[in-house]
Amino acid sequence: MPRARLAILIFALTLFAPSDARSQTSVSDAKPLRVAMAGLTHGHASGLLQHIKNRHDVELVGIAEPDKTLFDRYAKDYNLDPKLYHAELDELLTATHPQAVLIYTTTFGHRQAVEICARHKTPAMMEKPLAVSNEAAQAIAAAAHAANIPVVVNYETTWYRSNRAAFDLVHEHKIGEIRKVVVHDGHPGPQKIHVQPEFFAWLNDPKLNGAGALFDFGCYGADLMTWLMDNTEPNSVTGITQHFQPDIYTQVDDEGTIVVTYPHAQAIFQASWNWPFDRKDLEVYGATGYAITVKRDDIRVRLPNSEEELVAAKPIPPPYDDSIDYLRAVVIDGMKPDGPSSLETNLVVTEILDAARASASSGKRVRAGIYMEADLRPTTPASH
Repeated sequence: MPRARLAILIFALTLFAPSDARSQTSVSDAKPLRVAMAGLTHGHASGLLQHIKNRHDVELVGIAEPDKTLFDRYAKDYNLDPKLYHAELDELLTATHPQAVLIYTTTFGHRQAVEICARHKTPAMMEKPLAVSNEAAQAIAAAAHAANIPVVVNYETTWYRSNRAAFDLVHEHKIGEIRKVVVHDGHPGPQKIHVQPEFFAWLNDPKLNGAGALFDFGCYGADLMTWLMDNTEPNSVTGITQHFQPDIYTQVDDEGTIVVTYPHAQAIFQASWNWPFDRKDLEVYGATGYAITVKRDDIRVRLPNSEEELVAAKPIPPPYDDSIDYLRAVVIDGMKPDGPSSLETNLVVTEILDAARASASSGKRVRAGIYMEADLRPTTPASH
């Protein structure tokens, strides 16, 4: 093996070699983080309940869900205490005083849920994306700022070792300045993967979801790119949407592509409800090398004067490796939210999604700031 290539390989394996990043200190003696859930209509609620059922560092103190039948279904599936049920979030917060609220409503419902949390001075974490429109996102930010509460946005991809490794390669200047990023996020579609009926109903509603695949999966790419670019807003946004299954997705797109440009970089976010298999990966091409993520834990890297190598990404140090650990650090330890989960990043994400929807509707590329003009305003209602 040539000396230069060997040196690069040793560097790469050192950079990404597995390590025991998590502290060995047990959290069993720590007081649990007391959380409440707002809503159960988001299908990821089942994942959250599965995630916390055997954890001792988090305590579920209540669930606010207007649909009692829906709560009863979850109660049966996850052996929940019927006393956890509350019909309204405001009443739940008054009765239980949780330390944080986990929001599992429709995306349209995020604004109202955060505004209620703000009145109770209670931090909130929601499932992606932040909001259905830039106007709703700004209202969320205003409420959070006035109440001085953190608002966190949870993306599955935030906790991927591979994405963190790609970010580190960029910010350690190992592959040069970013030139192009391509993000693929999708699956065969909500119907074909058999999401819960209440979840499917609002995913197919442009008011409640913002759009279809464009928002549901386009947000991942917008989040990762904004993070990689240190929250820089793009110069322009172009959105393209199509309907390949109009008999199933009667009101929203099922295929979306977003192209964003910066002074020296371009990014393409491919969002689909039509792919034969689920997929979430990231390609980052710099001026001198590239990084391509492979599922959650691996990454293909090519550095200057070397061949491509497939390596295992090193573990992410806590609390950045798990949504509940992250939330605990924010709420209990006072850590300021940053990166893909932060409100600041997701305000830019919402601007990109809002502009992409406007672009897809108008057939025009949207320059920075232009989409807020009346002729390109999105039609999603701002009321809540």
